[in-house]
Amino acid sequence: MASFVKDTQVKLPRPTRVKNKTPAPLQITAEQLLREARERQEPDQFLPPQQNITDSAEFSDYKLRRRKEFEDRIRRPRPPIYVWLNYAGWEESLKDYARARSVWERALQGDYKNYSLWLKYAEFEMRNKFVNSARNVWDRAVTVLPRVDQLWYKYAHMEEMLGNIGGAREVFERWMKWSPDQQGWLSFINFELRYKETERARDVYERFVLCHPKASSYIHYAMFEVKGGEVARAREVYERAVKNLGDCDEEIFVAFGEFEERCNEVERARDIYKFGLDRVGRGDELYRKFLEFEKQYGDKEGIDDVIVRKRRSEYEDQVRKNPLNYDAWFDYIRLEEEEGSVGDKERVREVYERAIANVPLANEKRYWRRYIYLWVNYALYEEIQAEDVERARQVYRECLKLVPHASFSFAKIWLLAAQFKIRQLNITAARKILGNAIGIAPNKDKIFKEYIEIELQLGEIDRCRRLYQKYLEWSPEKCYVWCKFAKFERSLEEIERARGIFELAVAQHALDLPELVWKAYIDFEMSQGEVERTRALYERLLERTKHYKVWVSFATFEAGEQEEGDIERKRECIRRTRAVFDRAYMYYKDLTPELKEERAKLLEDWLKMEVSFGMLGDVSIVESKLPKKLKKRKSITGEDGSVEYVEYTDYLFPEELQTLNLNILEAAYRWKKQKVNSV
Repeated sequence: MASFVKDTQVKLPRPTRVKNKTPAPLQITAEQLLREARERQEPDQFLPPQQNITDSAEFSDYKLRRRKEFEDRIRRPRPPIYVWLNYAGWEESLKDYARARSVWERALQGDYKNYSLWLKYAEFEMRNKFVNSARNVWDRAVTVLPRVDQLWYKYAHMEEMLGNIGGAREVFERWMKWSPDQQGWLSFINFELRYKETERARDVYERFVLCHPKASSYIHYAMFEVKGGEVARAREVYERAVKNLGDCDEEIFVAFGEFEERCNEVERARDIYKFGLDRVGRGDELYRKFLEFEKQYGDKEGIDDVIVRKRRSEYEDQVRKNPLNYDAWFDYIRLEEEEGSVGDKERVREVYERAIANVPLANEKRYWRRYIYLWVNYALYEEIQAEDVERARQVYRECLKLVPHASFSFAKIWLLAAQFKIRQLNITAARKILGNAIGIAPNKDKIFKEYIEIELQLGEIDRCRRLYQKYLEWSPEKCYVWCKFAKFERSLEEIERARGIFELAVAQHALDLPELVWKAYIDFEMSQGEVERTRALYERLLERTKHYKVWVSFATFEAGEQEEGDIERKRECIRRTRAVFDRAYMYYKDLTPELKEERAKLLEDWLKMEVSFGMLGDVSIVESKLPKKLKKRKSITGEDGSVEYVEYTDYLFPEELQTLNLNILEAAYRWKKQKVNSV
């Protein structure tokens, strides 16, 4: 019985609290809002006229008026910082330090996390020689924002400039309790060293390495001891670093070894380098330093031969297991180039020849991408390091013969070969190579671009034109080429040529990005100040496509003309803009009523445009056409037969709403008539 009562109990809604809907006692007009917004944007245009103050009464009135202006500004929500600075600076200029201090305090109440306010406040106190007040500000600042290093720097610097060395030291000690970064500790140490407090600096260093147990911290500590002539202490610091840091950082071993080298402890340095290589592994920097050390103090041929032979054997094993492992070949070649710089170039050439002999097994470009760089590096090595121009030319020639151009090609190798010819001052041969590349290589885009750029740098304008024409014959659908060609002619002040190129481009039937060409053409005519031509271009574009963005761009162009000129000119431009929007609206309404979303976006842009017209705009024209947004759901059946519901936004326009209301009235009338007939 109890459960039945519980189930049948009627749950009434909770009473809602009625809000106070009475009008506010102070009404704000739209004109007032616009005037305040204009004053905020352009304050210099509404400055009061200058006046000459002749007596104290006028001066008092002036101060009262200025304070009221400042108070009105800071009363706005989130006033910018410069308002507070100007207010406090003005009070300071009047020598009214109490009021200025009050302004600073109010500014900090609103934004106490803004450390620049604390800095300016403290500088104000110091500038006017209120030292104790400045100390109070600094104390409050570092208490509220202890992680802002600049506050601590300024605080300690003030105490030091006042000669209060103990106070500055106390500030540093308070700062160090927050464990700042390395620069903060080093500033404290430099402060102690400025006053010859070596023991205090050493104590700070001990705390520093405990707070930041890094290699750089220990290195700074050891360098400090070295400068003081304490070699034994420096060595102890390095030993502690090796013990505490373990095998995670090679930097400490490098610094330790260099320290022992400077102390002429050759055997110690050698042991440290070996110990570091055992602990860290084969670190690049540590290995390089050990090589330099052995070259300077050890048996050069013996040590170098052992190290290089070991690395060479590792690379030989890798390329023997997998001859197509081009990364291993690159490492092997790099090793031989480092050793070959001494004078053994034949060994480097031998490794290059063995590497390029391993041609990829399949004629697919993805297998050749890494392999082709062996040829590139080989040619650059012969030209730059070996300085053998003839061998470099032969490398380029053999590479171009080897690549299967019928299947694929590499624009990079063609361009490098041509640039090599240019460096040899053989322009004719370079043009021949690039011409062959255009005729042979399947992918000609990059070659065309570089070829045109080379001819442009040489000042061959006619050749550039012929190349552009050939480029367009090969790929007339590429809008990028048409735009670059027109831009090239425009740079030469050939306006009619550029216009003719654009006309040919828009006349093409198949373009990859036609909107790119039309936009470039329209921008070109606008830059030339051809308003009628631009308008005609928009009309031609609308004959091809009625895309929503085209209509908006056309209307924006018409509205852009009203920024300059008299009021009649502005009204004419607004009329043209409305005509474009009205045409677009009628197109979407009458011809494509299914494109509701585009139609709604068009009306939103139209409304924004009317608002931007200011006093000449008329938003009521658009508001009567705006639709209502409706949230609807539709079902989607998945592949497995499951049904999901997805929400989407639908738009109900005024004429549809009117039709809907008429349908409802007709249905009600039929229902009433049917009811009367039944009676």
